[in-house]
Amino acid sequence: MVAADETLRLRQTPLHALHVSLGAKMVPFAGYDMPVQYPSGIIAEHLHTRSKAGLFDVSHMGQVRLHGVGAKALEALVPGDLAALPDGRMRYTLLLNDEGGIVDDLMAIRTDGEFRLVVNAARKEIDVAHLRERLGSAAVELDADRALLALQGPLAAEVLSRLAPAVAAMPFLSCVQIGGLFITRSGYTGEDGFEISVAAADAVALAERLLAEPEVAPVGLGARDTLRLEAGLCLYGHDIDDTTSPVAAGLAWTISARRRAEGGFPGADRILRELADPPACRRVGIRPDGRAPAREGSAIVDDAGNLIGEVTSGGFGPSLNAPIAMGYVARAYSDPGTALAVVVRDVARPARVAPMPFVPTRYYRAP
Repeated sequence: MVAADETLRLRQTPLHALHVSLGAKMVPFAGYDMPVQYPSGIIAEHLHTRSKAGLFDVSHMGQVRLHGVGAKALEALVPGDLAALPDGRMRYTLLLNDEGGIVDDLMAIRTDGEFRLVVNAARKEIDVAHLRERLGSAAVELDADRALLALQGPLAAEVLSRLAPAVAAMPFLSCVQIGGLFITRSGYTGEDGFEISVAAADAVALAERLLAEPEVAPVGLGARDTLRLEAGLCLYGHDIDDTTSPVAAGLAWTISARRRAEGGFPGADRILRELADPPACRRVGIRPDGRAPAREGSAIVDDAGNLIGEVTSGGFGPSLNAPIAMGYVARAYSDPGTALAVVVRDVARPARVAPMPFVPTRYYRAP
């Protein structure tokens, strides 16, 4: 239970009053008072996003601007190929520590010759301090006076193009400035969609305008979590942390051939070694048999009851009408189809390793 004084210390996004007026159940998350669900419930919100368009308040996340920082300087902190990133495009990458652990996962956006970053809410102060230490304080600005909305789902482009027709032709992982809106075609649900950075003072009006469209419903953190889990996407502090290497996390795809050949990023010795000789465990998808979901922290065991791993994210997948999970298992048990068991309420229940994503992703691909 959250103490009263802790509740009073929670920060609020510019949309807080709107969430309350819509009947949201509010919960503490990453230091903010955030909507976990609305009266329709998590499953309905999840399925609405998969079929139409869901509107999420992600203003708690960090919007960071880098000033005078070139691709080479930023590449010294991440393993992504940012030199090859054209203006107006964005890339998922990882902020690494000197041991090759993941300080945070983030989106790097190149626009007007400079970089913007979108970082996780619980890590933004840590990230900013990390960046300022390495890039200089004047180079790193946390944009605290802007809100961030995510419009996600197969009808998101149709809806948003009514307000801004240019977005319909945007490629996936691109950005555009339209008036006071900075829009990226991106998101963390496995669906097509957009993230819209807007001045805090204009956020409520924009959210109300989008919610007035018949295809759009408000969606809280509960469905955001089930959507990203079905898409096989990591949640920082659960599936990855500052001890996890990109290779063990199944994120080696973020390291381009050039960066593998050249190195020059934090923890490169460890990461390049693991690329050649895989680590002892790796992140996998898990499909439990039956209906009982395996939650974070559930033990994963072999047929003899020996501990071989642990669930890091788990729950019910509404699109599949079945439980799903992800976690780390010993390398010998990581191939899809491998039989294992997850311990739920002290009972080892049969499960199997499953490919991720659990449902097909539907990111926009230009015709």
